[in-house]
Amino acid sequence: MKNIEILKTRPLKDGRFIKALEIEYIQNGKVKRWEAVKANDSVAILIYHKEKDSFILVKQFRPALYIQHKHFFSYELCAGIVDKDKSLAQIAKEEILEETGYNVRLENIKKITSFYTSVGFAGSRQTLFYTEVLESDRVDSGGGVDDEEIEVVYLKVSEAKKFMYDEKIPKTPGLLFAFCWWFENVVKIPISNKS
Repeated sequence: MKNIEILKTRPLKDGRFIKALEIEYIQNGKVKRWEAVKANDSVAILIYHKEKDSFILVKQFRPALYIQHKHFFSYELCAGIVDKDKSLAQIAKEEILEETGYNVRLENIKKITSFYTSVGFAGSRQTLFYTEVLESDRVDSGGGVDDEEIEVVYLKVSEAKKFMYDEKIPKTPGLLFAFCWWFENVVKIPISNKS
């Protein structure tokens, strides 16, 4: 990661990806207010590299994580927002190529489920997919597009459970859920924090 310096924070007026708003509503006859953001839905993909027996993750700088907890980056699934007129699987395919450099056939991207994230203030929906890759599927180094700085990380399956429970490593709940799904459905190994 390049050297990063936070210059300032200020209220958001016209956000590119999110819109801050106040919601006024009546609940049980009482007027209430709640602060929220309107955000895009997203896709996320659990990628398993068969030859390396590893998960492919992305590591990137998240300014909000730094402001809140002084962590410069987080480990995440390959993911992207739904902002194109394409199927969710097509968007997932594009994100896999852009972020990790692997060109995966559309029919090899399988939907696991969808769920809602940040329900306290955003309530956006994330659809989780799964795919497997070989090194021969790699056509690029990945790393994102435009000004994105994404590091491609290979996490050995044998280290995944320890990684899941290491609270010093910033990671997302979607990643943890995806790992639980994989251990339950793909290899049938129960999850425990005893590594």
